[in-house]
Amino acid sequence: MRVSTLLAGAAVALSMIHGPATAADYTFKFGHAASSRHAFQTGVEMFAKAVAEKTGGRVEIEVIGDRQLGDDKQLLEGVQLGTIDGALVSSPTFPLAAGAVAVDALQLPFVVTSYDQLAAVLAGPVGQKILDSLSEKGMKGLSYYEAGLRHFLSRAKPVKSLADFQGLKTRIVPIPLHKATWEAVGTNPVGMPYGEVYSGLETGVIDAVEINLSSIESENLYQNAREVTLTGHYFWPGILIMNQARFDGLPDDIKQALVEAGHETIAEHYAFVRDDEARVAAELKSKGVTINQLDNLDEMRARTAPVVEQWSAKDPLIGEFIATVRKGS
Repeated sequence: MRVSTLLAGAAVALSMIHGPATAADYTFKFGHAASSRHAFQTGVEMFAKAVAEKTGGRVEIEVIGDRQLGDDKQLLEGVQLGTIDGALVSSPTFPLAAGAVAVDALQLPFVVTSYDQLAAVLAGPVGQKILDSLSEKGMKGLSYYEAGLRHFLSRAKPVKSLADFQGLKTRIVPIPLHKATWEAVGTNPVGMPYGEVYSGLETGVIDAVEINLSSIESENLYQNAREVTLTGHYFWPGILIMNQARFDGLPDDIKQALVEAGHETIAEHYAFVRDDEARVAAELKSKGVTINQLDNLDEMRARTAPVVEQWSAKDPLIGEFIATVRKGS
């Protein structure tokens, strides 16, 4: 008997035992630029699971992290062009690479005070308006997932007062909002791709970075910088996007499932990141990281308040976002 015949017989026997293999009707690859150990990975996995459940397995979403499909800018541009199905992209990339100024609302310094508050606003009408505003840029906004409240990581000395910020070469995403914010604090902002932060701290090209605890852990930044200051200046939402034309071409029930899955997992993921922050802080301490408090946080808020006022007039959605947050406070 031929080997091919034996193999065919074995395949039939297996199918009788386990049932016929079924493939999804639609398979999409969604990328992100963070580590596969990062909270962004968890967020997209929550979305993928919800979509599979809502569609009875008709839609399969493969989550691809570790910058395998590119950095944030490459992911956003790939989604716009249709060469990438979907991606979770850090919010500052949208004004940087797509001119989506309204997204600046998500990172105004000291406007939002808690994970729960931000989750409620993003799952509400103004959050949906920001997602919908991306359609004119060729992107379907589906959801928000959080990387974590931003703090300050320095390599040479602890930062415990505003005076300690002065002149520090601090990595930022090079958007006007971040530049204005960190100049107001007194640092020397340095635009740098996320993937270069590790080597930048290692070589001293930068002195510090404003960043979330989850990234310090997952990107191993603690190996080159061990002084964290808990400033909590703004959050770091990622926006889950899909190519608009590809989304529009899907059956209505599949589109509905994608939208519902995105909306329904916002609060779940924000609660996960909120609760995980204490674990991450403890893990960093065990690796030799010192966690500091800023003596004059109120003064830092006061210095950055004019930036919030200036940005509130740049787009109607930014003003609406601020008003919504403050109304619910």
